[in-house]
Amino acid sequence: MRIEMLLFGGVAVFFAVTGTAYAWWSDLEPAGTAALIVSFLMSALLFLFFGVQRRKHGSRPEDHKSAEIRQRSGTVDFFPPRSVYPVLSATGYAVAALGVIFGVWLFLIGVGLVAGGVFGFVFQYAERDS
Repeated sequence: MRIEMLLFGGVAVFFAVTGTAYAWWSDLEPAGTAALIVSFLMSALLFLFFGVQRRKHGSRPEDHKSAEIRQRSGTVDFFPPRSVYPVLSATGYAVAALGVIFGVWLFLIGVGLVAGGVFGFVFQYAERDS
């Protein structure tokens, strides 16, 4: 995570410097200043996340120049073989988007479908042993 941490740290510094210079030269123009501040905060959040993950889990084989591919081999994670919930969530998002155009009643149906899909995603394998 070292490379990712340094990358987003550099991006955060860039947005901090750019945002400060933009705010000073534009006499605190609100839209651009807000966009640069939010960009700085998001990249700083990722910088902190990767730093905490590196401190918590240690360095990965990718962080060392002498690492070999076989050091990263093994079981990656659990991937469900089949699920209806991606289709349900996508349908819900499409119906909700159409609801923005055609009416609140259709939007609420879409929100219900999305809620069902997300609930299914979260609890589909809740009883599965890790």
